[in-house]
Amino acid sequence: MEYLGHGIMWNKLPAWQVLLWWHHFYLLWSTIGAQTHYSIPEELKQGSVVGNIAKDLGLLVPELHRRKLRITSEAGKQYFNVDLGKGELLVTDRIDREELCGQRPSCLLPLELVIDNPLQVHRVEIEILDTNDHSPSFQTKEKVVKIAELVNPGARFPLESANDPDVGSNSVRTYIINKNEHFKLTTKNLKDGRKIPELVLEKPLDREMQAVHKLVLTAVDGGDPVRSGTSEITVIVLDINDNAPQFERQVYEANVSERATSGTEILQVKATDADEGLNGDIEYVFAEQTPDLILALFDINQSTGTIIVKGVLDHESNSLHRFDITAKDKGNPEMDGHCSVEIKIADINDNNPEIVVTSLTTPVPEDSAIGTVIAIISTRDPDSGDNGKVTLTVSPKSPFKLNPSISKHYSLVTNGPLDRETNGQYSVKLIATDSGKPPLKSEKTIVVELLDVNDNPPLFSQRSYAVYVKENNAPGIILCSVSASDLDSGENAKISYSILDSKVQDVSVSSYVYINSDNGSIYSMHSFDYEKLKVFQIQVQAKDQGSPPLSSNATVHVFILDQNDNAPAVIYPSSAALGSLSHQRMPRSAKAGHLVTKVTAVDADSGHNAWISYRLAEATDASLFTVNQYTGEVRTKRAVSEQDDSSQRLLIEIKDDGEPVQSATATVSILLEDALHEPILDLRHKVSEPSRKTGRITLYLILSLASVSVLSLVTFLILAVKCIRTSRGSGSCCMRRSDCDDYKNPNRNLQIQLNTDGPIKYVEVLGGDMMSQSQSFRSCMSPMSEYSDFTLIKPSSTTDFKEVISVLDASLPDSTWTFESQQVS
Repeated sequence: MEYLGHGIMWNKLPAWQVLLWWHHFYLLWSTIGAQTHYSIPEELKQGSVVGNIAKDLGLLVPELHRRKLRITSEAGKQYFNVDLGKGELLVTDRIDREELCGQRPSCLLPLELVIDNPLQVHRVEIEILDTNDHSPSFQTKEKVVKIAELVNPGARFPLESANDPDVGSNSVRTYIINKNEHFKLTTKNLKDGRKIPELVLEKPLDREMQAVHKLVLTAVDGGDPVRSGTSEITVIVLDINDNAPQFERQVYEANVSERATSGTEILQVKATDADEGLNGDIEYVFAEQTPDLILALFDINQSTGTIIVKGVLDHESNSLHRFDITAKDKGNPEMDGHCSVEIKIADINDNNPEIVVTSLTTPVPEDSAIGTVIAIISTRDPDSGDNGKVTLTVSPKSPFKLNPSISKHYSLVTNGPLDRETNGQYSVKLIATDSGKPPLKSEKTIVVELLDVNDNPPLFSQRSYAVYVKENNAPGIILCSVSASDLDSGENAKISYSILDSKVQDVSVSSYVYINSDNGSIYSMHSFDYEKLKVFQIQVQAKDQGSPPLSSNATVHVFILDQNDNAPAVIYPSSAALGSLSHQRMPRSAKAGHLVTKVTAVDADSGHNAWISYRLAEATDASLFTVNQYTGEVRTKRAVSEQDDSSQRLLIEIKDDGEPVQSATATVSILLEDALHEPILDLRHKVSEPSRKTGRITLYLILSLASVSVLSLVTFLILAVKCIRTSRGSGSCCMRRSDCDDYKNPNRNLQIQLNTDGPIKYVEVLGGDMMSQSQSFRSCMSPMSEYSDFTLIKPSSTTDFKEVISVLDASLPDSTWTFESQQVS
């Protein structure tokens, strides 16, 4: 047989049969509810087209491959497939209706078509139509029937019925017998549809004339073409015993539980025989054509007719058993009677429900929305009634739930948020429970893997890093390493490091450092100078490679540690600061403790490296002068004598407290004089007037001290106001913009030093903290009000000292002027 195109054709068949199958194919398929129904004959060739499933389900053929259309069959064996290029349902294997469905009148092969994106399940029923591919056959090819010669015409003798695996019109339709003068054939129709041929005696038998009659019984089915089978009947004519056993009922019915054990009595059949003696002695046996299955399940007591259980009964395999019992007497010839037995097997709850996962989607993205379908699940229970009703539940405390779908189908969907970082996979336990008493249940675990999405940014091990590096470091050294971790996996957890662009002293931070993007190591680009840069910040970003990428930042504070790389620099006397000899004058009338001059030096370093001490290294007369270790004041140790040289040379060494020690020297030349300049002579002349001269000197002293005090206070107030404003704006308070943050610190220590001794009057306002270089603001002025000036000095670097010296020179009187010379009367 062949299946061609969209029709059904068989070679070598008449045209009217071909038209009949065309009619069947186009009219028998239909959609019942949510199911699609097709009808095809059995034994179709492989590759035959059942129908265009894509068209019938409303699916687009180009999308079948993308949506992964697939077929599952409850029959276990796959008989069909879908041509994804055409959307046609094709036969892939030989289909034998009798092998699949036996004698059932309707043979349905259920299929499930599963498609993704979105997930859908379509039920398709394929009805397998019977074809007349089997001929009727008799279990016994030769049967012997013994008939007493005294039997009256009209007597009936049941014959063996033929067996035809086909159903419907293709099964046995009629029986015929060859022509003879003594017998005719009739058919007895049972309520289960079976036809039992009966041999009817039409003319009395005469054993003496003919002891044996040969007959041929033919069984004919209703198929097209017609098929038939034959059995030879040998009739032996016997004498005497002219009464056959007769059963009380033609059909016996009984119910028995499938749990019945071997030996359990089911029912008793009973027959009577009007004869006496051996002719009336009856024994019960199964009919000759009884199937082996019945003989394996049941047994009969030959004497009593009691039918008992012999094998294991199973309602799910066969819920109804029909067979015939024969009652035979012991006469000669032997006579027999017949009856039918129907035994119904009652169901008990002896089968656990079965969980079938039709479709499972895994892994599942962890950001799947609530309601996302994970799996399609069905249940089966071979039991019937309440014993076959199954309830499916999912384990509690699980982010999944079950939604009932079509008959005995469920969809497993998400019922809460999923987080791969918390739980990389879920073991979902499914529990199927039937409604029997007691109920039976089964369990199945589905493992749902989670697919990572980029929902976690990299996290640094700490939000802020502090790095301390010594100045004058070698370029390219590693400053520190930052590290970040990402809870995601794969590409989403691969981290690259970078430095966000920012400005340090109006220069991009990338000019100072660079970072290894793979391991987070930060390297210096060049050597640092503490005197130019004390601290700066780096914003480091860690970014993963997810889509879209996520990132986080950390701050690296780089503190430059001061090294003693600057020697003290002399700022007064100005000539000494510029490297030349400083000339000072002193009267020979100077007493012990007389302030000759003051050497002032600063160190661009900070901390201990900036602590300065003064020492008299060389002197023309070391017994005449001394230098204060901390202030640099040069004073006389004793009164000047006439024997002292008029020209004294002092070499003053200035050292810091760093390691290694840095030092500088200042050379001071002191000229001892006996006479004074004219301004001083005028003062002496004025001193000769006691009251007037004394008052003017006292007034000068008062004004000088008052001026210094007022200027010191004003200086402090101005600096304080400017620094407060600096904290609110971007201006500068006698400092560089980059240092403003240092002066916003409320913990800074301010110190005011007032010095009115010597030729320079000054106020020092010192401020500093442990993280920055000390700053010094000095107001310098001359003793004479007409020469007073106000100058702010900030030691930022040694390159500024020349400017500082020039400012000081502008604010000081002539170098020949000394404080003591104006006090001489």
